[in-house]
Amino acid sequence: MSLVLPDLPELLDRAGREAEVLVAELQDAVGERVRPGGRLDRAALDADQHVAHGLAWAAAYAETLRQVAAWAERLITQEKFGEAEALPAQLLAHEYLSQLAGGLPMNQGEMFRPADLEVSAHRLQPLIERLAPGASQAVKARIVELLDQARGRASLEASGLDETLEAVSGQFQAFAHAKIAPFAHGWHLKDELIPLELIEEMGALGVFGLTAPEAWGGSGFGKVAMCVVTEALSRGYIGTGSLGTRSEIAAELLLAHGTDDQKARFLPAIVSGAIVPTAVFTEPEAGSDLGSLRTRAMRDGEVWRVTGAKTWITHAARADLMTLLVRTDPASRDHRGLSMFLAEKPRGTVADPFPAPGMTGGEIAVIGYRGMKEYEIAFDGFEVAHANLLGGQEGQGFAQLMATFESARIQTAARAIGVAQNALDLALDYALQRRQFGEPLAAFPRVANKLAMMAAEILGARRLAWFAAGAKDQGRRCDLEAGMAKLTAARIAWAAADNAVQIHGGTGFAVEQPVSRVLADARILNIFEGAGEIQAQVIARRLLEGAN
Repeated sequence: MSLVLPDLPELLDRAGREAEVLVAELQDAVGERVRPGGRLDRAALDADQHVAHGLAWAAAYAETLRQVAAWAERLITQEKFGEAEALPAQLLAHEYLSQLAGGLPMNQGEMFRPADLEVSAHRLQPLIERLAPGASQAVKARIVELLDQARGRASLEASGLDETLEAVSGQFQAFAHAKIAPFAHGWHLKDELIPLELIEEMGALGVFGLTAPEAWGGSGFGKVAMCVVTEALSRGYIGTGSLGTRSEIAAELLLAHGTDDQKARFLPAIVSGAIVPTAVFTEPEAGSDLGSLRTRAMRDGEVWRVTGAKTWITHAARADLMTLLVRTDPASRDHRGLSMFLAEKPRGTVADPFPAPGMTGGEIAVIGYRGMKEYEIAFDGFEVAHANLLGGQEGQGFAQLMATFESARIQTAARAIGVAQNALDLALDYALQRRQFGEPLAAFPRVANKLAMMAAEILGARRLAWFAAGAKDQGRRCDLEAGMAKLTAARIAWAAADNAVQIHGGTGFAVEQPVSRVLADARILNIFEGAGEIQAQVIARRLLEGAN
């Protein structure tokens, strides 16, 4: 007897449409609170953050359900929609509709319910009941069986990618399995930088020029390919999946805003991996408020002298080039006085991280995400050539940076999916091998339930991230989609890692177990590239501004 619901394609389509209707009602209800006179009141939005952020989360869930339905329809036409695709999809549809109706976890201690806005979700109930048999214990147990059969593959379900990207995925999955995964925990425990030899090998494989035009030595792929490669590398270790982020940001800044001379000097070397860039934006007192940055640069002939402090700079010591955001207009107090520099620096070592005049700094010890290390940096007259002012334009730094956030957040979503998949791999292996009371752990319902939901949520997160990436490839504005992908994937990665540790029990709490590293690594995903709260605020603002 098949566990796949007979009318599943129709049910998945209805799930997306019904969720969309609920989101529209929630949007109207929040709008009544924060749009007096039809214009968005930022102070009111701040005061009503709980429901505004709940709207953002609900919208992200609805978009996930729509993209799962669209993916299923495409696979059906290709005759590739089988049990491994259908069972997690129907489980996810039932779970997300149930959460939208009864309570959606924005984090472990904050639930959003439509009732918070006096909006009824009763219209979802008949569909939830129709989907309920698709979320039975038998379904969850069968998903675990399918996961066991699929071990070692890129994912449980068919991807829907074309042959080229399937080949790319397979290549990087094999690379991560052979060259990254066996060594990742050693790098973490020893708090070591990812070996330069591996970075050079990744450069030869095209990781750092994946989306750059062929004219500059890149592969000319789109952002979906970036997601595929980033996920594969992050499944091996989050650090290797993250190495491409800074190259992606630097290349996008140069391609969109660089002068011909700047492109010629920097792009080929970034794309090949010969230049290792780092992003130098965050300051101790600014955090997510980039418009309030204080680090300043004063022009002195053909150089600029930089003074100030930056923090949480990833891979800073080893980097050769900093994309450096500083204030060049001392009279300004907001983003309009910021400029972006392509600041060259000598490559440092662990013993001497910043061997450059006017530049000092030190490492920030962290619980995870260690393979590139985090640093704080102080500048005191550090020189940057005027020729390295991005685009030769002052006061454009903030706008230039904002244009890169879509790609950065899409890539962060892909990193999170890779981490979540790693957590599922470790949890599944342990649950199948470890026996208690004469049975493998995976045979116990609550263990199976955790594994099945990990698979279902990863499926949904992957669909949403690829949807955002596809929108970017089409040249469409996709800050909303990118934000939703990053918001949900980060939460899913943390939940997967946490549940993986729970499945391991006390063993998972031991530092020598890789799952403990995955838990520590997963925690950062909801903070960098826009903390979850900031991300939800941005999504809510976009939804409510668009409703004017």
